[in-house]
Amino acid sequence: MIRNYFKIAWRNLWRRRGFTLINITGLSIGMTASFLMLLYVGFELSYDTFHSKGDDIYRVVADIKTPSDNIEANIPAWAVPPNLQKDFPEIISAVRINELNMIVRKDDLKFKETNAIAADSSFFSVFDFKLLQGNPKEVLTKQFSIVLSETTAKKYFGDQNPVGKSLKIREEGLNATVTGIMEDFPKNSHIKADMILSLTTFTQNLEKTLDSQWGSYDAAAYILVNSETDTEQLASKFPAFLEKHSGEFMKQSKMFVTLSLEPLKDLYLKSTRGGTGGGSITNVYIFSIIAFFILLIASINFINLTTARSVERAKEVGIRKVMGAEKQHLSLQFIGESIITCLIAFIITTLLTLLFLPFFNEAAGKVISEGLFSNYANIFKLLGMSLAIGIFAGIYPSLVLSSFKPIQVLKGNFSTGGKGVLLRKSLVIIQFTISIILITGTIIIYNQMEYMRNQELGFNKEHLLILEAQSSSSQLALKEAIDNVPGVKFTSLGSSVPGGGNSSAYSEIENKSGDLQIANLDLYFVDHNYVPQFDLKVIAGRAFSKDFASDSTKAMMLNEEAVKLLGYSDPKEAIGARFKQWGREGQVIGVIKNFHFNSLHDNIGPLTMRMETNRNDLITVKLAPTNIKQTISAIEKLWGSFLPEQPFDYFFLNESFNEQYKNEERFGNLFLYFAGLAILISCLGLLGLAAYSTLQRKREIGIRKVIGASVSEIVNLLSKDFLKLVIIAFAIASPIAWYVMSNWLQDFAFRIDIKWWMFLLSGGSAICIAILTVSFHAIKASISNPVHSLRTE
Repeated sequence: MIRNYFKIAWRNLWRRRGFTLINITGLSIGMTASFLMLLYVGFELSYDTFHSKGDDIYRVVADIKTPSDNIEANIPAWAVPPNLQKDFPEIISAVRINELNMIVRKDDLKFKETNAIAADSSFFSVFDFKLLQGNPKEVLTKQFSIVLSETTAKKYFGDQNPVGKSLKIREEGLNATVTGIMEDFPKNSHIKADMILSLTTFTQNLEKTLDSQWGSYDAAAYILVNSETDTEQLASKFPAFLEKHSGEFMKQSKMFVTLSLEPLKDLYLKSTRGGTGGGSITNVYIFSIIAFFILLIASINFINLTTARSVERAKEVGIRKVMGAEKQHLSLQFIGESIITCLIAFIITTLLTLLFLPFFNEAAGKVISEGLFSNYANIFKLLGMSLAIGIFAGIYPSLVLSSFKPIQVLKGNFSTGGKGVLLRKSLVIIQFTISIILITGTIIIYNQMEYMRNQELGFNKEHLLILEAQSSSSQLALKEAIDNVPGVKFTSLGSSVPGGGNSSAYSEIENKSGDLQIANLDLYFVDHNYVPQFDLKVIAGRAFSKDFASDSTKAMMLNEEAVKLLGYSDPKEAIGARFKQWGREGQVIGVIKNFHFNSLHDNIGPLTMRMETNRNDLITVKLAPTNIKQTISAIEKLWGSFLPEQPFDYFFLNESFNEQYKNEERFGNLFLYFAGLAILISCLGLLGLAAYSTLQRKREIGIRKVIGASVSEIVNLLSKDFLKLVIIAFAIASPIAWYVMSNWLQDFAFRIDIKWWMFLLSGGSAICIAILTVSFHAIKASISNPVHSLRTE
């Protein structure tokens, strides 16, 4: 019997090869797109789940209340973690992780390692990063101990065993001993490191006061607690802990700290404090919904096309029932046909996934999967998806087809019922509702990205070359030599550039009331060329100048936001205000117009600028727009003469600033690709229905042509029913799209307004797509010879 069912199923599929092809194509594209998106979602959700103690690991974060603002920091003070471990027995271990950017040398090899960290000795006891060589409890215990990843070890030592050998670190060339080799960190870890330096290098040697600093914030902190610990109850004890250790300091500094805990597994996707690599739970939800929608559209196509063809199967069902076939047997046969179709689609989907996975990894900006067969569970997931679609998408058509009454069918009285037509129309509306939502989303995302690219930033970022010189003693001489290179228009020194991060400082600045107002403000260290270099606009007072010797020690500049924070209504009122900051005292000499020194995700905050030549790591070089390669080559030669111990490292400011929006661009591109696939699948379904509608009305079309109907009239006749459905879908989709995309835009401090024309454009696009899809068959039918359609009547 099963063999007979299989033969009949195959014959039916082959007899209507066109519809079978549309079904299989739609299912294959839908399953491929959905599977790739689900791989992405699964990868994002897997971040930090590989740690065996992950449920008991928490990040310690701080809210710092000052007289002027509240700072949500993703790090506590240096002294917090070790003292937490001492005071609370429920905390098994605490580990601090400080990001490093340091020069590393071995013989003639020299690199600037930007993916390095310093960590407490408990690092490998808390986290499950695998050590290939070395004792987890000892590798980070001693000063100047360093652990390398496999890749980094090969970079410096080739095939030699590096354990026990040394590297020179930092500009001073300090000797660090390799004490361990670790596997390269998993891609789904928010902690990234190619090398780990023992934190005792700092706490016991380079900066011995770190363990007692309650007002300095640099390192991320994690604690491992007993599995029975109530973390809410633990956190409730933190205020008393802070009062005990730093109560007097907080009162004196007027900076009151509140500590809280964030679960490790929530950091990458759910934390709003940053420092975790920039995942987005919103994007995960959106891609999950799109994956479901694409599968839904593909399933709708299958149901629509199968039920639409029910008349053709009516006589077959009638004869089978007369011959004694029972309803459940017929249902199983039709579900079996559905499963066979989906299994064929599964084979094609497997091939398409293998083909497109490398491109998908590239578009996502990360290795979502090494390959379909790198994890055989993926194959079974894909097979399970295919079988599930086959069963659930085949249930309704099987019930419809197996319910035909044999007497009516064999007398020729059977016709498709109103309920079936209503269902098919409803499903088409659902398809195009989803498609219009995706088209609208694509339009809004594209416009937001364009808005961010073209936003007035308040500074000039073109043709600016940034050199990282790490405050070398030869830095100033190098800068002056670069000034004489042909093609160099201007140079300046600074501790940071827009979009490149910045320091914050405990500050006291005179406010409008005449009091020294305490605030933790962002801080740039600059030289006298910095303001003109970036074309920053001075709106009150003056910029730093060589003509005033006191500018190097006793002068400060503010931006407009800092002026507002201090209560001044006119920037001119802030000129002459007293300040105290990091051991310096002096007066405000100028106010600059606000500029975007952070990304457009963030509002422009208060900013201070001071001159401090020994803190300027960056040389900014304004290049002429011609012969840039030759100019950079000349600068590199000078670099080798003045800073031979440092690798030549540079970047262009415009590229660096735009890099902040790579995640949004990737999201937008992926959204566009999958929205396009969803629309394509909808069109395939509409194409199939249009073909079947044309076939069912073949005689009517022939008669209309005989009595003089034009091609346009016939096209309009066949298209208008589908266009009505698209218009209804547009009315349903518009408010849904507005709500979803309004929420998405909330992640941006600077964002576009959603305009009415965006919905009109998406609706018009959907209508054009529907017209083009339906018109193909409508025009084909309208230009055919009516004799052929009437001859069989």
